Parts: sequence; C-alpha cells; structure tokens
Amino acid sequence: MKVIAVIPARYAATRFPGKLMQLLGGQTVIARTYLATKGSGLFDEVLVATDSEVIAAEIEGLGGAVFMSQAEHESGSDRIAEAVRDRGVDVIVNVQGDTPFVQAEPLRKLIALFEDPGVQVGSLMDVIGDDASLKDPNVVKVCVDKNNNSLFFSRSVIPYPRNTDSPITHYRHIGVYAYRKSAILQFTQWPVTPLEDAEKIECLRYLEHGVQLRMALTPPMGIDINTPEDLEKAQAFV
Repeated sequence: MKVIAVIPARYAATRFPGKLMQLLGGQTVIARTYLATKGSGLFDEVLVATDSEVIAAEIEGLGGAVFMSQAEHESGSDRIAEAVRDRGVDVIVNVQGDTPFVQAEPLRKLIALFEDPGVQVGSLMDVIGDDASLKDPNVVKVCVDKNNNSLFFSRSVIPYPRNTDSPITHYRHIGVYAYRKSAILQFTQWPVTPLEDAEKIECLRYLEHGVQLRMALTPPMGIDINTPEDLEKAQAFV
C-alpha cells in the first residue's frame, strides 16, 4: 500500500482561532504536529493541507510539503479529499493539526488495520481513566463491538452506567483517522447527517451510511489543543 499522512490545518478554528500557530515549548503547535508525524518514518509522504499563508510558510520553513486548499470547507475531511483527489495513494492518515503529541506506535497500529481488506475507515481510542474527562463534552466517547468496530460516538457519557455493578470500560476517541481513498472521496459526496449535525462529530456520517470505523486501542497520546485551557495543560505537559 502507498500510505500518506495529510494534516488539515485551518487557521481560523471556531473555538480557538490561530491555535495552530501558538507556541508550545518553543515551537508552534502545527510545527510539532508535522515534525512528529514526519519523524514517525511511516509515510511515503506527509502533506499539510491549509488555506493559510501563515501556516504554509511555517511548514515550508521546515522543508515540508504544503497543499493550498480552498478557504471554505465544511470539515477537515473535505480539505483532505481535495488534497488527495488527484494523487495516486491507497490509504490516507488524517493527523489533526492540533495533535502535537502524536506518536509513531499508535500510527503504526492504525495503518495495520488496513491489512484487513474489509476495513474502509480506521481510528484510534484510549481508555478514559477519570470522571472529569468522562463528563467533559469536549471529550468524544466511542463504544465498540467485540471486533473493535465502532457502534457510536458521542459527547455524552456512553455507555451510560445505569447498572453500576456492571464493569464497563469507557473509551475516548482520539481524532486521528485513516481511510482508503475511495472512502474519503465518498464521504465528501454525502451531505451532513442528522446525528453528525447534532453531536458535531463528523465521523457519525460514516455510521449513518452503514460504514463502521475499525478502532485501534492505544495508550494516551497527550493533549489535543482544542481550547486555550488545553494549551495551558500542554505547556505544563511539555
């Protein structure tokens, strides 16, 4: 398989505009994400897809490849689809630009999912170990079947512990995806679906069209930068 990583990098993020250019331990968030992805050594190509000249200059200054996309996209997946439409590639790994602590081993597990020809889309999860994260709507939860295929994603607590005597593991969805090229191109042809719109979780669009995501379980990968508070936590982590 030819496997590439695409990092969608939007400057004007809704919750935290300009977050990718915030400094984190002397480097910008997007620089750390790019360098960690490139440094994994797992990809035939690492491409940053952005509509921002500022982000493009940052990555090109590191010797990285940039795809300048249209300014208006509904999601990072749409930006990725534009970048790969004319590229000869089998599997695309979507590394979110706000995941500066992405690691090689989880990415390796994600790519390995595609050794099963039935897998069209894959993603990562870890175990939620604290009550605050479980109840935090910024933390997306996922339920899986016995084969680690996704059943549902939600910002709510799922499964809800109605029976407190039943031992259950809660999983956090880590926003790193991988797709076969045909799957990501098909995704962008579907309109936003009701559950996706309600939860604001775009991978629900796959589930609503009958496409399960195969999930790989990994240890925690650090902190995603979604809010200014997350950046403060990441600074302390660094």
